[in-house]
Amino acid sequence: MAHRGHHPGPRPGLPGARCAGEAAVLEGRPAGPAAGAGPRGGRLPARGGRAVQGGRPAAAAQRGPRRLGADNVLSYLDEQREACGHVPDDRTIVVERFRDELGDWRVVVHSPFGAQVHAPWALALGARLSERYGMDAQVMHADDGIVLRLPDADLMGLDLLDQEPVKAGSEYDADQAPVGAADVVFDKGEVDQVVTDQVGGSALFASRFRECAARALLLPRRNPGRRTPLWQQRQRASQLLQVAGEFGSFPIVLEAVRECLQDVFDVPGLVELMGDLESRKVRLVEVTTPEASPFARSLLFGYVAQFLYEGDSPLAERRAAALSLDSRLLAELLGQAELRELLDAEVLTELESELQWLTEDRRVKDAEGVADLLRMLGPLTDAELAERGAEPQWARELASARRAIRVRVAGADHWAAIEDAGRLRDALGTALPVGVPEAFTEPVKDPLGDLLARYARTHGPFTSATAAARFGLGVAVTEGALQRLSAAGRVVQGEFHPAGIGQEWCDAAVLRRLRRRSLAALRHELEPVPPPALAQFLPQWQHIGRGHSLRGVDGLVRAVEQLQGASVPASALEKLVLPSRVTDYAPGMLDELTAAGEVVWAGAGSLPGKDGWVSLYLADAAPLLLPPPHPLEPTALHQSVLDALAGGYGLFFRQIADQVRATTHPEAGDPQLADALWDLAWSGRLTNDTLSPMRAVLGSGRTAGSTAHRAKRPVPRGRYGSLTAAARTASRTGPPTVAGRWSLLPDRDTDPTVRAHALARTLLDRHGVVTRGAVSAEGVEGGFSAVYRILSAFEETGQARRGYVVEGLGAAQFAMDGAVDRLRAAANARERGDGFPAPVPASSGAGLPDPFETTPDDARHPRLSPGDYVSPRDLAPDSPPPWQNGGRPTYDPFAGRRTGAERAGRAVVLAAADPANAYGAALGWPEPPTGAGHKPGRKAGSLVVLVDGALTLYMERGGKTLLAWPAGPDGEPAEDPRLPAAAEALAAAARAGLPRHGHGGTDQRAPRR
Repeated sequence: MAHRGHHPGPRPGLPGARCAGEAAVLEGRPAGPAAGAGPRGGRLPARGGRAVQGGRPAAAAQRGPRRLGADNVLSYLDEQREACGHVPDDRTIVVERFRDELGDWRVVVHSPFGAQVHAPWALALGARLSERYGMDAQVMHADDGIVLRLPDADLMGLDLLDQEPVKAGSEYDADQAPVGAADVVFDKGEVDQVVTDQVGGSALFASRFRECAARALLLPRRNPGRRTPLWQQRQRASQLLQVAGEFGSFPIVLEAVRECLQDVFDVPGLVELMGDLESRKVRLVEVTTPEASPFARSLLFGYVAQFLYEGDSPLAERRAAALSLDSRLLAELLGQAELRELLDAEVLTELESELQWLTEDRRVKDAEGVADLLRMLGPLTDAELAERGAEPQWARELASARRAIRVRVAGADHWAAIEDAGRLRDALGTALPVGVPEAFTEPVKDPLGDLLARYARTHGPFTSATAAARFGLGVAVTEGALQRLSAAGRVVQGEFHPAGIGQEWCDAAVLRRLRRRSLAALRHELEPVPPPALAQFLPQWQHIGRGHSLRGVDGLVRAVEQLQGASVPASALEKLVLPSRVTDYAPGMLDELTAAGEVVWAGAGSLPGKDGWVSLYLADAAPLLLPPPHPLEPTALHQSVLDALAGGYGLFFRQIADQVRATTHPEAGDPQLADALWDLAWSGRLTNDTLSPMRAVLGSGRTAGSTAHRAKRPVPRGRYGSLTAAARTASRTGPPTVAGRWSLLPDRDTDPTVRAHALARTLLDRHGVVTRGAVSAEGVEGGFSAVYRILSAFEETGQARRGYVVEGLGAAQFAMDGAVDRLRAAANARERGDGFPAPVPASSGAGLPDPFETTPDDARHPRLSPGDYVSPRDLAPDSPPPWQNGGRPTYDPFAGRRTGAERAGRAVVLAAADPANAYGAALGWPEPPTGAGHKPGRKAGSLVVLVDGALTLYMERGGKTLLAWPAGPDGEPAEDPRLPAAAEALAAAARAGLPRHGHGGTDQRAPRR
């Protein structure tokens, strides 16, 4: 018999897999591919998965021993990319959804981080879905991902039965599926506690408890010379667990939990992964496919093996969730710091004041405010109402209007909302006044639970005795009700208050806010990062640069989502802005989205010549984010065009022309109508279902109304076409500058609060760290004050963090979760000098190359990005792969990062008006070199080159003038290692197709919104 430790184990889908599943069930281990992987339950830890996935499969295949095996691997990866549009790697996690043969949903999370990370992740995910839908989600983990099965959505009250699966690579039906990308992500500060709370209900814990009990001789055998059947061991272990689970300090229970959390699970790796998802170091892509992808089919073999004998697992092992663990002892065993030591006392006091409406901005001002107080906080005494600014007569006014009642609670008179009458009577035995309508006294399911849940929502951490005294109840009665709330996930038990002693209770949402604010307070005390770190962070945050860019149509959707509302020059949109974010961008991708109604474009002001400002929007967000139209003095022709489109549908140019000529302007020619259309488009009133007319305007040498275009052969009209030939005075297609269907932009939402909320969320998503300068640079109507209150509300609810993050930008800085950590990582990299070589000696002859010099070998290889697998078949036969350049420095045209041995920092070429350029927005422009004839600005057509966040080059439109930093006293470029890298990146970008010639004009700055 082969040694067990050296047996390779059966592969999923091959003979022997079923035997492995049976053996795993009999031995108490989870079945599936990871069943025989040893005591740690996986073949690779998280760091091993990162290391393996960090390499390129094509490069490994070229070194492979056999060409046939390499071809098989490459074909397998090509099939996966064709099915999902992405191949999961250490920087991309793919969430794939499809229906099985029964019509149920299967959700597969493709991830390379190994079973030790996936096991606790699956545990937390199963708990979340069970809480949401009230049924078992049937979650299985493996080394290569997680598989979930959810019954058909009709059983969960969701009307999804009639939805047809869409093509591979689409993510536009994310709202239709029961599980999406947002559902699989957890807060990195909470996921470890979620796993700890749920581990007691897992089969892994039951098996570990049985092993620990056997080692401790708590399961003695009647005859030591004979083996005890496994089913009898399970029965005895389950009986012991039923008793031991009631004692939180029972050592065998604690040891079993410790083994699960430390020996089997890689909880720190899971926390790190959640942090990377939060900071967007790892991106999450969701896709709905008509059938399982090749990777998913492999995982489904393991899913079948695990649930083949699911009914054989003992019921006691599946209901072990009701464990009462001693959190202090468990923290000592795990080597964790108590939460009590991490929470900030001042933050706790401040939060409790807000929850109790004791802050100055929450003082009540009239009787309606008192009604809100009683409904939100529960019964209050006269003194408590006065403490919150209420006048005595306001409560009596509510009582006269039968909106409040006077009751006695815990031996004191209180005012209560009349809606609480039934709860107070049934939970506390409170005598109600005469005349309470019967509608307010009907019984509720859990009256005491409702009162205690509201008490928890409006207080910080509290003890059972405190809550019992508030309502005049016994401690035991209060404790039992709180235990029920804890089982439902509404409150959490632990040691929270910095000055407290013993176990306490806290509302789950309140605890999340408390932890986030404590962490923000701790970060506020840290030293802020220097401004160049923000300039280096922002392009990475917006998916610019090698290792950060997106791919495919779904990547373009993500780029548009982050850019929506930001005005960029139309000439730079498809030359620089979108290609720098989407690796394989092609104009047809954007046309596909606009034609499908997923994306809307809008003009934001015209520029001298043929250029203009344009912004993109997701169709659903456009009514919330579209700014008011730009001022325009409408003529009668403009109004006639608007009247023709007033029906709300799209019309081709010739249809518009026919209506205008038939009603008010029979003399209007095509050039005049085309000019009128573009006047309305640039002013933000019209849009088109394609960007081809804009490309025609930008590509022609004339104005929008030019009729100089390629002549087209008339369309054959049959034998009777000559009868109407005299009536046809123009082509039915019209000029190319007005091709496509024209329509009115969607109506703007009129609720200012909803619009401000959507704008604040978009700004946070786009910038990561929102500052006054960033908002001002975008020309937001109302300026920074228009979104300040919303951002402050985000801070109060834990959706954003406020602090002094970037040096010199003031204290009014609001950051998204994860952005602060990533920004500090960029600052630390700068301090370490990553990417900077020794200064270039004067004798090296380093200079600035011609930006428009052409080199035939440039752009030979496609840029690689997360989730972007490039097969060697896609490369030229005589071309080395992009990761093997023989030490010769090469540059990404849009993220000119030197990859050879002579690295000189990371150079990024951006349009000066690109939202990813922090200079002229959040950061001020540096002083121009001595003798410079102009100053830098966020102008259309201008380019900037950043090297590790430092502004190095600024080129005016047309490349006529160039500013360089650092500069010597005479204004000439100084000898600095950043300048050659910046110049090479600018030259590569120019060779990649950036416009070389401009059309002059004055200061063409971004428009106000």
